[in-house]
Amino acid sequence: MSELVSYLREALLAGDVETTRDSNHGNAAAFAEGREGYVFGLVPLKTWTLPQVLAVMAERVGIDPNPERSTGTDVIDPHKTVRALERMRDRLRLAARRRERVVVATGHPAGIIEVHLAIAAALRAAGCELLQPAPGAVFDAPGHYAGREFPLAVRYIGGVAVAAERGMALWHTHSPDGMRAMLAELEWRREAPPGLVVADHGFAGAAAAAGLDVVSFADSNDPALFIGETEGRVSVTVPIDDNVQPQLYGPVSEFLLEGVVPAS
Repeated sequence: MSELVSYLREALLAGDVETTRDSNHGNAAAFAEGREGYVFGLVPLKTWTLPQVLAVMAERVGIDPNPERSTGTDVIDPHKTVRALERMRDRLRLAARRRERVVVATGHPAGIIEVHLAIAAALRAAGCELLQPAPGAVFDAPGHYAGREFPLAVRYIGGVAVAAERGMALWHTHSPDGMRAMLAELEWRREAPPGLVVADHGFAGAAAAAGLDVVSFADSNDPALFIGETEGRVSVTVPIDDNVQPQLYGPVSEFLLEGVVPAS
């Protein structure tokens, strides 16, 4: 554990991360206001004030709980990251033993997708059925980036669902509508929903809102899934910088997948 904690600090995946205090504070305020792009499709069960949201983020992530401080730097506690990774690893091991039907998805196709790809490959090797519903399904994702109002579509890379622009480029997205389309197709086919969803952003939020078992990753400026875990609607949310260079996530994947695929 100590080696991984040190690595998380060195790689800026946790510790003194690049996500700023103003981003953490501003997004927490936006979530408390119920703004669509920050709820991830997981409408909270209760009303959360900014101080309450920051208190949850301090407990689960390690950021400063002070609602009066909105600028400067902030941190992700790497010990909290490792403890959450351990809980996620336990759930992945269970999925592998049960050979569950699983959906893996990410709104970060240029960052933490590296971990999602590793998880998808490991669970498939363990005998899990990796579901890939609604390929090509179009969904709206307005407003997160100024000037981008075109629809996106579900696309699978190595069994991991991502958002694609007209089949030409992959996009970062907070939208829950891609996962909604995926689950709707399973229902239309009269197929059972997945036993486990491994995801982030709106892909995770929509799955949790549908009552599915969800394990997720989230940055310190994305409070929705941590609130979802506090409300008992998300099983695990791992606090981690979710958009550094993809190759830096390798040790995280190795730690997370230990024991998921039985040794041959």
